[in-house]
Amino acid sequence: MTEESEALHVSPLDGLHRALGARMVGFAGYAMPVSYPAGILAEHRACREEAALFDVSHMGQASLRGATAAAALERLVPGDIVGLAPGRQRYTLLTNAAGGILDDLMVARLAEDHLFLIVNAARKAADFVHIAAHLPPDVRLAPHPERALLAFQGPKALALLAPLAPALADLRFMAVRECAIAGIPCLVSRSGYTGEDGVEISLPAAAAEGLARTLLALPGVLPAGLGARDLLRLEAGLCLYGQDIDETTTPVAASLAWTIAKRRREHWDFPGGAAIAAEWQAGPARKRVGLRLEGRAPARSGAAILADGREIGRVTSGSFSPALSAPIAMGYVAAAFATPGTALAVLVRERALAARVVPLPFLPHRYAN
Repeated sequence: MTEESEALHVSPLDGLHRALGARMVGFAGYAMPVSYPAGILAEHRACREEAALFDVSHMGQASLRGATAAAALERLVPGDIVGLAPGRQRYTLLTNAAGGILDDLMVARLAEDHLFLIVNAARKAADFVHIAAHLPPDVRLAPHPERALLAFQGPKALALLAPLAPALADLRFMAVRECAIAGIPCLVSRSGYTGEDGVEISLPAAAAEGLARTLLALPGVLPAGLGARDLLRLEAGLCLYGQDIDETTTPVAASLAWTIAKRRREHWDFPGGAAIAAEWQAGPARKRVGLRLEGRAPARSGAAILADGREIGRVTSGSFSPALSAPIAMGYVAAAFATPGTALAVLVRERALAARVVPLPFLPHRYAN
């Protein structure tokens, strides 16, 4: 994140963020709120205990339409898109010819011939060019810059929404539905990137501020920025593209092999499939792991991970976890050191701090069934 500059794009909620006293920073080419006056810890607590509202309108949204849309997208990802039922959503990856990860994304099937995609802000331009270049003539990609995206997350989020959107009462985890919230037409998925229950709401940009104000007026709800979101996703063991995964990491090394559908493993017929299959069989040279450090000093991205004084990896994400009252980190280590319980050290401010490998996620996910 960088300090705000005049060249940055703005979210449809930019005026609201400023009215609420947000501290704005540059992120993925957008001016985005990193925190509000209540502070990151209060925002984090609201999401863990009640509900918090995040603006994620910088993410890329697009429709993929055509009779063969699912088959066309499936040729670019390791997930089962053809088998995705209408009204369901799936997390998957765009891979390159070497098996590296171009991006991670959400794919929802709204109808037999209509997919809805949400991709990362920093990658959306490249993603849309990449996808469009591989589509058959009967499939069309249509980005949606006219839409905003809100994430309403926390254990009380769905109960708070109930009076505003009765149609969401039976929405299951990773289901998606078009419905009205407070009279505003929305596309709602029961998903998020905090480890908590909640929804992501795609809606016309012009209606975003009105809905955001309605949700923020509900009891116990706080606006939350990038700082709290980063803490929450790290505690949940979730990757941030460009930090924990990128074109140099494969799904196997990133501990995301579960995204490769069983049917796709029969032929490995997606970009980089042969390389990923070979790594699947032989095992990766390095692997993403969770680390818990002793003491209270957090490790930051780039910190060296040591075994017997020798560097065997690097931290990709790290912070002090409010939920665990301890510093936590994710990073890549040589595969021989990836077993939970392995004693390691992390170099923080030129001091080697004791750490151990722990299973991910750091906190259990609390998604709906």
